Amino acid sequence: MSVQKSPYQWTTVPTEFINSAGISFAYREYGQQNGGTPIIFLNHLAAVLDNWDPRIMDGIATTHHVVAFDNRGVGASTGQAAESIEQMADDAITFIEAKGFDKVDLFGFSMGGMISQEIALKKPSLVRKMVISGTGPAGGKGIAKVSRISNKDLVRGLLTRQDPKVFLFFTRTDNGKRAAKAFIKRINERSKNLDKEIKISAYRAQLKALKKWGNKKPVDLSVIKHPTLVANGEHDRMVPTLNTYDLAKRLPNSQLIIYPDAGHGDIFQYHKDFVKQTLDFLAKH
Repeated sequence: MSVQKSPYQWTTVPTEFINSAGISFAYREYGQQNGGTPIIFLNHLAAVLDNWDPRIMDGIATTHHVVAFDNRGVGASTGQAAESIEQMADDAITFIEAKGFDKVDLFGFSMGGMISQEIALKKPSLVRKMVISGTGPAGGKGIAKVSRISNKDLVRGLLTRQDPKVFLFFTRTDNGKRAAKAFIKRINERSKNLDKEIKISAYRAQLKALKKWGNKKPVDLSVIKHPTLVANGEHDRMVPTLNTYDLAKRLPNSQLIIYPDAGHGDIFQYHKDFVKQTLDFLAKH
């Protein structure tokens, strides 16, 4: 079988649309499409397609089929944004099945990692492996307070004329500040055919979903047998890092990475190492 390699990079790959269940899903797709397992990217709170780090996307797309999408009511996707992680998982499954994929790997960051867990619980046969970072289990400590932290740093960003992710994702050490500056520069590399920004109503719906997830009773994660790479920084303010240790203990087939002097956005700060670790993990039989 010949290998079909996309001519695009993350900063130039076009946005496409697919319709299912009354929703028009916006997505971007590229990389090595040679019959291997596609990787579905599930995004964080308030994020649209333009918020993915080009270095991570391009690094993984060198050898894998990469698909990222906006969930219902987010960015350029139509419909009303879901107010629960469970509904977001159902919508993600709808998108995956509309694309005709019968087996996928999941790459979930923050809220996307919660959606990944739900997909694995709801439809385990659909999933081969998971890579999840900056995330926690249902009922995890501090998750119900994400809105308080997010709104506080949103105001902080407005007052200092900086992207709130500078404060939310990175430590305030010299290393953290440098990493934050570099990350913001990278996600602004795409200058044409940008996604739509998230609506305030969708952002509020996601905050409701995160609060429900944080207040939900813990579930039995031992039933998730899929190989899972679990990562975070040692100083995550949004989803406290202790949740990452908890996840790794409760998922029976997990591999754990904790990055030093890093926060919620550890995978962006250590993107070179993280891409290598992810590619190695995905390649293992």
